[in-house]
Amino acid sequence: MSCLLLGVLRRRNAISTASVGVRSLASIPSLPPSVAEFVSGAVTECKPTKVHVVTGTPEETADILANLEKEGMVKKLSKYENCWLARTDPKDVARVESKTVIVTKDQRDTITLLESSFVKHNVDRRHCFFLHQILGITNPQGVKRYIAAAFPSACGKTNLAMMKPALPGWTVECVGDDIAWMKFDSQGKLRAINPENGFFGVAPGTSLKTNPHAMATISRNTVFTNVGETSDGGVWWEGLEPPAPGIKLSDWHGKSWKYGDSTLCAHPNSRFCAPAGQCPIIDPLWESDEGVPIDAIVFGGRRPEGVPLVYESFNWRHGVFVGAAMRSESTAAAEHKGKVIMHDPFAMRPFFGYNFGDYLAHWLSMETRKGQTQLPKIFHVNWFRKDQKTGSFLWPGFGENARVLEWIFKRCGRTSEDEAATKSIVGWIPQNGAINTEGLGGNIDMGALFDLPKPFWQKETQELRTYFTQQVGADLPAQVEGELRALEERVRD
Repeated sequence: MSCLLLGVLRRRNAISTASVGVRSLASIPSLPPSVAEFVSGAVTECKPTKVHVVTGTPEETADILANLEKEGMVKKLSKYENCWLARTDPKDVARVESKTVIVTKDQRDTITLLESSFVKHNVDRRHCFFLHQILGITNPQGVKRYIAAAFPSACGKTNLAMMKPALPGWTVECVGDDIAWMKFDSQGKLRAINPENGFFGVAPGTSLKTNPHAMATISRNTVFTNVGETSDGGVWWEGLEPPAPGIKLSDWHGKSWKYGDSTLCAHPNSRFCAPAGQCPIIDPLWESDEGVPIDAIVFGGRRPEGVPLVYESFNWRHGVFVGAAMRSESTAAAEHKGKVIMHDPFAMRPFFGYNFGDYLAHWLSMETRKGQTQLPKIFHVNWFRKDQKTGSFLWPGFGENARVLEWIFKRCGRTSEDEAATKSIVGWIPQNGAINTEGLGGNIDMGALFDLPKPFWQKETQELRTYFTQQVGADLPAQVEGELRALEERVRD
């Protein structure tokens, strides 16, 4: 290895350091001591000839791209302003789980390392959470709430964070679509920041129909990886409109490809990477140092059967169990062939570098934390339930998901006993008519969307117990074990 690149999570302020020799690493003034120590260890292990601290400045970006273009690793796309196409080795696409590595000597060192080394904010590990996207939603009366959510890869994180609501008068603003770091403020309110400076989204399926705000965001200053290329200097992937007559296509390997071919033009895990500031609905507080106040936490995944459109946890402890029990259909990032239902607690399975039981205990401890803590409500959503006879989705999704967010929004101001919800075996579900379906037509089967077949949930609890036993064992907190037993009792005949 000739050069070790150190990429620092960048928000507003760029670091002013460039390439340095490995011996002068300790003298870099912009690196916190803990980061310098971490990089020194990597230098000892990897033995590069030099170290480069990525600054994120326009000048550095232009220099890197020019060198990559000279070496044939990226290609400038003439159709757009400052956009680039990168094709990689078939085994080296975007993050895949078998190549996700956390490097610490001790598994339990992971979170302390990340927070103290790479975040400019003073984050206390004992009172901090990690999820995915953050969005602000405002109702027609001007009341705004912020929601933090956690979905596995390719389950609609970016579409949710950049939603264009179908409900008149409602607006959504994006704080971030991939990482949310949260802690309680001095008033006991949970607040979240987005530590990233851009979006790194899955390209296939993104279109003007599914996510017009994402399409506007990636129209300039964007790097596309492993997508198709058009003969007029543009990009293409599955989900976009067919190319105009006369426009030829090359697939992600660079080979000639025709619309309708049996092979895919873009890799299923192909990506776009664009600056967050370009998003037309970026939230005004997206770079706020104190973060935005969180009223609801939403978990979700791809579940083709059995799991309702939305439900609310009974309480915080039950909500932690809901997060721990998350399961979802595998995606390209998981490298599984076929539609396998995988356990993905808190949508964090690929990133656990420490004891899962400790992680659960940390979440549970928030309920007994000293001081006045305003715990957000916890929900679970499933946009992906299918008609078991036809295989078609029961819910239209995308902008219509605002109808579900409306119910969540209202529930944040209600108690569990309010008439808008009914107690079920899994949690509080909307009463008949509580979700606004006006304008959807008569083809939405709300009964099927909220059907809770006991045989399905009996099998679900069996698989959860096996998973907890094998993966957590004696470290499983008693509260989570208790919630599992309670669910087992509720689903018995």
